[in-house]
Amino acid sequence: MHPLPDSRIDALLAEDAPYGDLTTETLGIGARPGRILLAARDAMVLAAAEDAARLFERCGARVVACTASGAALAAGAVFLEAHGPAGGLHRGWKMAQTLVEYASGIATRTRRIVEAARAAAPAVTVACTRKNFPGTKEVAVRAVLAGGATMHRLGLSETLLVFAEHRAFLDAAPAAWLADLKRRAPEKKVVVEVASVAEALALAAAGADVLQLEKLPPDAVAAVVRETRGLAPRPAVAAAGGVNEANAAAYAAAGCDVLVTSAPYFGRPSDVQVTLAPA
Repeated sequence: MHPLPDSRIDALLAEDAPYGDLTTETLGIGARPGRILLAARDAMVLAAAEDAARLFERCGARVVACTASGAALAAGAVFLEAHGPAGGLHRGWKMAQTLVEYASGIATRTRRIVEAARAAAPAVTVACTRKNFPGTKEVAVRAVLAGGATMHRLGLSETLLVFAEHRAFLDAAPAAWLADLKRRAPEKKVVVEVASVAEALALAAAGADVLQLEKLPPDAVAAVVRETRGLAPRPAVAAAGGVNEANAAAYAAAGCDVLVTSAPYFGRPSDVQVTLAPA
């Protein structure tokens, strides 16, 4: 995965210790050699381990072992080991631990949804929304990818997703504004969010490339899939709104192409155990 830039790593360190580590410095132990181990307290899917390693490196430590993000860890598995001066290890400790805990929580929930969905439909795609906590997108995206999903959209700048709130301002018929969108952005697919089977079928007939079904139950999703199967080209069908680990298999079995979910962002972090001691 593309690493966090050094400026972001430095900003994380500055957030926790903008003027140094008062306790470690006052105790006078900062130069003593030490070793830190990070381990999974419970089973989890690992995320952001490489960024945690770089936090320690920026603090003057040497990373001797680091498991790749995306690995499924058993309880007790050590995934990162670093050696260096106690001052550097203490400075990086809590930020590295917390970063991995939050990212791995997202990755673990993502993996569960992916596995549940693909048990019912092996080819289905799980895509996470941009509904991460503001300011955490870089880490959230890395966690989603580590969990085996993809991003539904990174933001407003790169995708065409037409909501009902957009259509409220349009006077033209759907076929006309869809054709105009495709003319203006010919390399983009046009996604439309709809809230009923009838609306989905009308916009499919008008030329939508992707139907994003908002909060429709699995049987309604199956109806849209069935009724649009004969169109050429056939629009892709995405189920969105309320998709989670408990219902992912039902939505996947309904025949949709994509499950769009925000569920991985909401839940407890994973638990990382830290052992920091003299070398």
